[in-house]
Amino acid sequence: MSAPSRNLSTGPAIADPRDRLIVGLDVPTLKDAEAMVATLGDTVSFYKIGYQLVFAGGLSFARDLAASGKSIFLDMKLHDIDNTVAKGVENIAQMGMTMLTVHAYPKVMRAAVDAARGSGLCILGVTVLTSMDEADTKEAGYALSPADLVSRRAQQAVDANMGGIVCSPAEAKAVRAIIGPDMALVTPGIRPVGAEAGDQKRITTPADAIRAGSSHLVVARPIIKADDPKATASAIIAEIAAANRQH
Repeated sequence: MSAPSRNLSTGPAIADPRDRLIVGLDVPTLKDAEAMVATLGDTVSFYKIGYQLVFAGGLSFARDLAASGKSIFLDMKLHDIDNTVAKGVENIAQMGMTMLTVHAYPKVMRAAVDAARGSGLCILGVTVLTSMDEADTKEAGYALSPADLVSRRAQQAVDANMGGIVCSPAEAKAVRAIIGPDMALVTPGIRPVGAEAGDQKRITTPADAIRAGSSHLVVARPIIKADDPKATASAIIAEIAAANRQH
């Protein structure tokens, strides 16, 4: 990302706290997504669109949202041979997306960065999913702990000139120290005080994530399942702004 830097702990300077909140449109249909965007209105400027909505026609919806002025984080977690990743990224870059995820394997990251060069698309490396703990990574065949694996992939992302990193809030402080002040640090697994954890295992509050160095927070269920999604989003944005001022 090209935003001016602030300092090592807080990351890229983002003037509007709304631009730090990414609402995950993890809903089953386009009708549901359209209704949620209408409900949230101008309160939310940034949306994440992932597999569930993509496979319900969400790519066209993502393009339309971007054309309307919203920022879009396309969460596809690409992982394939270099050429396939590059060709996919080239097309995504033409859609007006703001961010795109790939799995943080060195060859994948290098291919994606090369393909996105000059487009303004921020490529994010997904380190270790927030639904995984040490037992899960061990079962998957990794000898490293989640924290150590995240740190290794963060350094590899720096070496690949990535735009940013996706990690859990639990590793945000350590990752910010590795990637420096200018890269985006996007943290899912954000839960306001009192919200249920769901299937997330490495979570924290919005304020704690900002204090740890996160530049963007992904929040889905606590907002889209709330009785009043707009009020919930507004409260999270206010918490982000307050934490940023204090920090």
